[in-house]
Amino acid sequence: MTFDNLEQALSQFHFLRPWWLLALAVIGGLWWYARFRSGPRTEMPSVIAPHLAAALTIGAEKRTVLRPIDTVALVLALLVVATAGPTWSRQPNPLVSDEAPLVIALKVSESMMEPDIPPSRLERAKHKILDLLQARAGAKTGLVAYAGSAHQVVPLTEDPDVLKPFLEGLDPSVMPVKGSAAGSALQLAQSLLDGQEEPGSILFMLDTLSSEEQTAISGRDPASSASLSFWVFKRDTGDLLSGRVVTVSADTRDVEQVVRNIDAAYQAALSQDEKAKWRDQGVWFAWPAALILLFWFRRGWSMRWSVILFVAVFSLPADDAHAEGWRDWFFTPDQQGRMAFEAKDFAKAAELFTDPSWKAYALYKSGKYEEAAELYAWQDSSDAALGEGMSLMKSRSYRDAIDAFQKALDRDPANEAAAKNLELAKYILEYIERTREQSDTSEEAGIGADDTVYDNEAGRGTETQQQSGDTMPETAEQWMRTVDTQTGDFLKSRFALENARGPQ
Repeated sequence: MTFDNLEQALSQFHFLRPWWLLALAVIGGLWWYARFRSGPRTEMPSVIAPHLAAALTIGAEKRTVLRPIDTVALVLALLVVATAGPTWSRQPNPLVSDEAPLVIALKVSESMMEPDIPPSRLERAKHKILDLLQARAGAKTGLVAYAGSAHQVVPLTEDPDVLKPFLEGLDPSVMPVKGSAAGSALQLAQSLLDGQEEPGSILFMLDTLSSEEQTAISGRDPASSASLSFWVFKRDTGDLLSGRVVTVSADTRDVEQVVRNIDAAYQAALSQDEKAKWRDQGVWFAWPAALILLFWFRRGWSMRWSVILFVAVFSLPADDAHAEGWRDWFFTPDQQGRMAFEAKDFAKAAELFTDPSWKAYALYKSGKYEEAAELYAWQDSSDAALGEGMSLMKSRSYRDAIDAFQKALDRDPANEAAAKNLELAKYILEYIERTREQSDTSEEAGIGADDTVYDNEAGRGTETQQQSGDTMPETAEQWMRTVDTQTGDFLKSRFALENARGPQ
């Protein structure tokens, strides 16, 4: 944990059930009584000579530094603190990504071609972007390129394969204007993050910032929730804006630091979301208590307590269905499910979770959309109805998805995600029905949607494809995959056209 993360955690630290802390006073009183007020007192009869009494009571005043009551009191205190529900972070909404969306603003100027960081600053930055994509697998990432003007290269996408070919095509020659317009890149990156449900981050990958650029970045909208960080590709970093600045390294330490910075900013923004639940971190105090219990295996009265504890544990019926049954001693099924979820083992997480919302989301992530929709349908919250609709969309049950999204809005009219998905589901259903109707009309006329028709009966004309109706708009990722020209040439022509049009 970095210093920034530790400082943030300390500032948000509190207890979910603070009334349990009153038990600490009771434990402290019992400990003080057992430690100092109770215990055997040896009093010799008055008929025994004082020097003989002293000899008979030798060692009575000797006190051990650590007594069994000390460990008992410490274990009870730790368990009380764990029960009180210590927390310093919030749980992310299970229906949105558990990682922050990121927009990378890559500087593509002549200065980035300097070979002081071999093979060049720009090429090293490209390699680092690929490492970052691998470290944040499954997270949304967008790319903006800028020199004298700023241009969107790839919108926010969870598929890194979409970004890679366009990243390779970036070169100063494709940029229509020379220079460095970091302020324009910041505005464009911010526009890509607008409308995202989760708080995002903007990462500048550059070598230098001019004073004009620093002024433009410093003057950004203070209401913006996006965090800002810099990844510097230059031997002499010079003076940059105050904030999270990472310098390039030969290994992956810089990538790991960038990931930590993004996560810290995401957790800080998440803590401001009053709708998100606080995550109970009591397990971190239960672990030390379990370790201290291991010291009870020694001679004395504490040994008797250990025997009773072991007899109670091993007298329980064994569960042969779980090869890792020992985990049940320390973790609840939901905690085990959370560990499997964070390890990207969604199928196992779905089996372990008992919490309905997390179990349904694990089923959704594992591709079991129909089961997820059924489980979501039993829940009463607006987010559950949203999850039901998203699961039905994935299983292509668009009519039922529309009903689910409408149910989510009925429960919470302010649910923006449900409103957006309702509009999308209606559009898809309308497109499918319109296409089916047009296809039926063409077949009745003896012409299929993909039939070849000649311009004249002799067959001497050119071939044409009869297209019926409007085509469904492709997503940005699908559109980019259809580009069949060289990536660099395509970007150069598109950037030039965008620059000629000016701000829209």
